[in-house]
Amino acid sequence: MHQRKISSNILILAFCAILFSCQKGGDTPVPLPATVPEISVLDVSQPITVANTTMQFYINSNKTSTNAVSIDYSLVDGTALSPKDFVSASGTLTIPAGKTQAIIDVQIKGDPTNLRQNNLQFTVLLSNPKSCTIKTTSAKGTLLTEDGTYLPTDNTGYSTPLTYPGYTLAWSDEFSGTNLDLGVWNQEIGNGGNGWGNNELEYYTSSPKNTLLSNGNLIIEARKEAISGFNYSSARLTTQNKKTFKFGRIDIRAKLPVGKGIWPALWMLGANISSVSWPACGEIDIMELVGTYPGRVSGTMHWKNGDGTHGSKGSSYNLPSGDFSQQFHVYSIVWSQDVIKWYVDDILSLTVTNTDSGPANYPFNANQFFIFNVATGGDWPGPPDATTLFPQRMFVDYVRVFQ
Repeated sequence: MHQRKISSNILILAFCAILFSCQKGGDTPVPLPATVPEISVLDVSQPITVANTTMQFYINSNKTSTNAVSIDYSLVDGTALSPKDFVSASGTLTIPAGKTQAIIDVQIKGDPTNLRQNNLQFTVLLSNPKSCTIKTTSAKGTLLTEDGTYLPTDNTGYSTPLTYPGYTLAWSDEFSGTNLDLGVWNQEIGNGGNGWGNNELEYYTSSPKNTLLSNGNLIIEARKEAISGFNYSSARLTTQNKKTFKFGRIDIRAKLPVGKGIWPALWMLGANISSVSWPACGEIDIMELVGTYPGRVSGTMHWKNGDGTHGSKGSSYNLPSGDFSQQFHVYSIVWSQDVIKWYVDDILSLTVTNTDSGPANYPFNANQFFIFNVATGGDWPGPPDATTLFPQRMFVDYVRVFQ
């Protein structure tokens, strides 16, 4: 046992002597292996413009190197397609010695129409590193097209005439311009405290993202996006204090959004709502659709009963086939003293008279203003779910008032 201990000590002393000799002045220590640079690339987004543009991807190294480093790159189609949306390319990119960045220029095709569609994506792939490693092997290039100003839609469906016997066209909006007529329409903003009494889940905006005129249609678009504490945005347009009407025939030609939690409406409220409140002012729902039932629309009247309770009468109309998102349909009321009749494509669906509410409580012989909106969620349709697609759009071809 004693002999083994002596031998161990001799070995330790010998190792220390060798180590000391390696560190003597004038001797160069053996360098540890140097770590090579790491290469990464970031996602890039930019709007499509009318003219061709360039999208730049910055290839970054985490450190400089005494030698040039290189990687191969290639562009891969996604929802953005080459050569329609961008120019595909591949090659080798070099970061010179002492530098930490290089750029891949991608040629992006312009779109003279500025078509509104879902954003488009392609991928930049990095491979085959030389004198470096790749930390991030791919990045997404996103072409922002969701805010385009041109949005055509199939115009097929039911239409109504510009003249009727015994009537004169008193007012119409054909939505044939490029901007909403703010001399007629208000763009309400917010959520009305609790979704205007309906517990709706959207935030209404005046943004062109949510209200658009294109190709002869007014388009109200509901989006799934975080905004002002809400998860959805949309638009709610009124003619309050600008255009009010009493009696006549009203035609509204529209193509509707459908889906769980989607609630488009074309309706009217009494012009005296600020003084008498709802429902005493009277509400005429020309058309409402609960998106869970895409082939059914409803027409309803609301009023205040003599005992102060809410009264209403309504009826539904079911399409023989298909749903209301597939074609345009015309939603009409024929409104006269003490009587209102509802029509879908000139088919009578509901008649309400002053006897339904009691003549003393009937508020519909007075001026009303229009409201067009697409709600998301609310007491009636419930919230959207995983099956609900966004964006959701209501197209309105025209609103016409004949008297």
